[in-house]
Amino acid sequence: MKKKRGLVSCVQEFTKDAVLTPIFVVGEVAFDVLIPMMMAQLIDKGIDAGNLSNILRYGGLLVGMALVALVFGTLSGRFAARASTGFSRNLRREMYRNVQNFSFSNIDKFSTGGIITRLTTDVTNVQMAFMMIIRVAVRCPIMLICAWVLTFKINPQLAMIFLVVIPVLAVGIFLIMRGAHPLFERVFKKYDVLNNVVQENLLGIRVVKSFVREEHEKEKFGKISQEIYADFSKAEKIIAFNMPLMQVCVYSCMLVVSWLGAHLVVSSQLTTGELTSMFSYIMMILMSLMMLSMVLVMIILSRASAERITELLNEESDLQNGPNPVEVVRDGSVTFENVSFSYAGDPEKECLKNVSLEIRSGETVGILGGTGTSKSTLVQLIPRLYDATEGRVLVGGVDVRDYDMEALREQVAMVLQKNVLFSGTIKENLRWGKEDATDEELVRVCQLAQADSFIQEFPDKYDTYIEQGGTNVSGGQKQRLCIARALLKKPRILILDDSTSAVDTKTDALIRKAFREEIPDTTKFIIAQRVSSIEDADKILVMEGGRIAAMGTHEELLQSCEIYREIYESQTKGVNDHE
Repeated sequence: MKKKRGLVSCVQEFTKDAVLTPIFVVGEVAFDVLIPMMMAQLIDKGIDAGNLSNILRYGGLLVGMALVALVFGTLSGRFAARASTGFSRNLRREMYRNVQNFSFSNIDKFSTGGIITRLTTDVTNVQMAFMMIIRVAVRCPIMLICAWVLTFKINPQLAMIFLVVIPVLAVGIFLIMRGAHPLFERVFKKYDVLNNVVQENLLGIRVVKSFVREEHEKEKFGKISQEIYADFSKAEKIIAFNMPLMQVCVYSCMLVVSWLGAHLVVSSQLTTGELTSMFSYIMMILMSLMMLSMVLVMIILSRASAERITELLNEESDLQNGPNPVEVVRDGSVTFENVSFSYAGDPEKECLKNVSLEIRSGETVGILGGTGTSKSTLVQLIPRLYDATEGRVLVGGVDVRDYDMEALREQVAMVLQKNVLFSGTIKENLRWGKEDATDEELVRVCQLAQADSFIQEFPDKYDTYIEQGGTNVSGGQKQRLCIARALLKKPRILILDDSTSAVDTKTDALIRKAFREEIPDTTKFIIAQRVSSIEDADKILVMEGGRIAAMGTHEELLQSCEIYREIYESQTKGVNDHE
């Protein structure tokens, strides 16, 4: 079982910085709390006594203490910054690495927007909280205690006043935390939804504009933004009680100390310097309490984020390698043995039902069927993007669950109808198939995929920059580049999931001819809507209702399968009518 991972593991690299920060903070506080005492000596023994040498002596000590406190403060800030930014970097890295191992069902569980929120907003919240904990949360209690002890040394009667407000503050902060935390949890979940809405809108912006749905998208975005605003406002209203509570308690203390202190000075029980230092310590206590309350607010905010980050860090992929995974795929043969599959893992909701199939290495298999007949689901079981709910899928005579997933997927290339090109040059995109491919290899696979001709028309040819998602190339060009990228892998199994839908029939025929001549030993699965794309396949599967309704060659299916014959006749009739 995978060991549970927490946030602490991401701090270990920066343990030295995290430890040095509070050490320097303690040094800074030590000098800060001594300065008011030195100030009292300066007033009483220097200014009031009219002693110039004491003024110079204590004044010099004050300047020296302030400079040392400044150095300690600077060092604590530097180490705190290194520790917190390093911590957030490690958090993002570990989360991102774990996401790379997720199966599709894991990603669906969190949603793309949810993962992005965790990697950005949640990590920033935790980073800020961590920095405040190792610096401010150390500084404030120490300063609070030291300042109170020194006020007790000056005058125990006045010092006891501060003890009265501590229970009041403790109860108030507890109630604030209890009320705000559930609201922040809800807000961050709605941030996930907001990110999904934005991402969906930007990816589909062409569709939005072509259907003139901008107003609808604005309403959708506005609705979720309003919900976030409402919850955040409610949480902030609760947290807003923190500052008035602090101010009432602390300023009440100041008024009482001022009134009692004035009487003590008049009665000569307290010197002017001691009263001045008492006010300095009151301000230290005030600032410490206020900063401590800010830390607590940040902890409230980051607690929900920390829980969400930990959830993502500890999420295990549904797909795992076995104890002794097979590293070598012997050949491209594929066998389905009574395979059923359900995305929900529920036998009552199966989209593939009892599929049995045997394909020899090097064969070309065409797959035809209507929308929703689970054609794509069938081929996605081959590289183990999902695991069969029942039955077995074998590649090269070995159950796909017994392979090392990376070794299996290295030998299976998939080209989808909506394949993705990444921002970068054409060369960089093609080399996803083979990192060390030479320029000659790139040109060769592009010629096979009928992509070289249009690439040569670009001013920069293979160094042409592809925008994010391939928006500066046509659908057909994008598909041909993706086919070339897959061919560069030289896979044992090539899966084309309706990946020539955007190219003309002549180009489609040339691509299939190149497959026959250049990769005869590669097993090819071709999902298509056009019969012409698969009529020369060794086997054609006709899918219906998640089952294989019929299987055979083009000629056999024309004789034996009514569904296939109807599709073929409707398509050829359309062509003849057009002519």
